Amino acid sequence: MTFKMANWPEYEAGLRRRGSLTLWMTAEALSSWQAAKRTTRGGQPRDSDLAIETALTVGLVFGLRLRQTEGLLTSVLELMRLDLAVPDHTTLSRRAWTWQSSVGRQGRRVPGEGPVHILIDSTGLQVYGAGPWREEKHGARSRRGWRKLHLALDADSGEIIAHIMTDQDTGDASQVEPVLEQIDVPIGQFTADGAYDGKPAYDAVTSHSANAAVVIPPRVNAVDRSRIEPPSQRDRHIAAITTDGRMTWQAVMGYGKRSLVESAIGRSKAVIGRRLRARSFGAQQTEAALGCTVLNRMLACARPKSVRRIGTTA
Repeated sequence: MTFKMANWPEYEAGLRRRGSLTLWMTAEALSSWQAAKRTTRGGQPRDSDLAIETALTVGLVFGLRLRQTEGLLTSVLELMRLDLAVPDHTTLSRRAWTWQSSVGRQGRRVPGEGPVHILIDSTGLQVYGAGPWREEKHGARSRRGWRKLHLALDADSGEIIAHIMTDQDTGDASQVEPVLEQIDVPIGQFTADGAYDGKPAYDAVTSHSANAAVVIPPRVNAVDRSRIEPPSQRDRHIAAITTDGRMTWQAVMGYGKRSLVESAIGRSKAVIGRRLRARSFGAQQTEAALGCTVLNRMLACARPKSVRRIGTTA
C-alpha cells in the first residue's frame, strides 16, 4: 500500500511559511504590545501578556535563549520602524513563571459540530543536568531529570486540544481525568495504548461523556469479569480479542488512528526539541503550552493530504 500527496504545492508553500517572521509578529500582537494602564495602586506594567507570549514564542520557534530573543525582536521592530519597547530577558524569565495565554485554546470545537475522537499519549522531555557523555567520560553526578507531557489530540483535525505536564514518576492513567477536564465538548471515542488500561481511565472517560467508546487494548492477562458482574466495555474488548485475535480487534475498533498522536509527539520533538530550556517547573509548563500552540499554528499553515495510490504492478 502506497500513498501520494495530493496537495504538494500548497503544502510546500505552507512549510516555507512556517519559518516566516510575519507568522509570529502578527498585527494583533503589535496593536496590543503595550500593557493596559492599571486601575489599582502600584507600578505601571510596561509589557502586556501578549508581548510576553510573542517574545517567548519567537524564542521557542527559532531555538533562542532569552537574551538572543530580546536582540532578535529589537532588530525586527527597528526594521519595521516601530517605536515599541522589547521585554528584556529578566522580565521574560520572571513572567514565564506565571504566564497564562491570552488566546483561547486552539483546536476547541464549535458547539454543534458533534463529538470528538480523542487520542491520548505521553512523552518524556529532558531537563537540565549533566549529559550522558559527560557522565560516562568524567563520572559526573547527574542532576538530569525528566518531565512528562501528556497530550490529547483531535483525531479529525490533528490538533492538540488539551495537555498537562507532570513529573517523571506520574502514571499515565492518573492524568486522564485532568486532561479531559480541559475539553469542553462531548467525546465520541477515546483511544489510548495499553498503559491506560484499567478502571480509572474508563471511569474518567464515561464520567465526561457517558456514551463515549473507550478503545484501550487490555493486558495480555486481562480477565473477562462479565460472568460475575454486568459486562463492561473492557469485558467486551477482552471477549472480542479472545475470539478473533488482537489484530482483528484493532482493525475493527480503528485502533490504528492512535499513530496520529505518536506522529504529533515526533513532530513536537523535531520542531520544538527534546529538552526543556526553562529551569523552574512553572516556566517549563509555559514552555510546553507555547509549544502546543506553535504546533497547532504550524499545522494550520501546512497540512499534507495523502491519498492511496490505486494501481497494479507487473
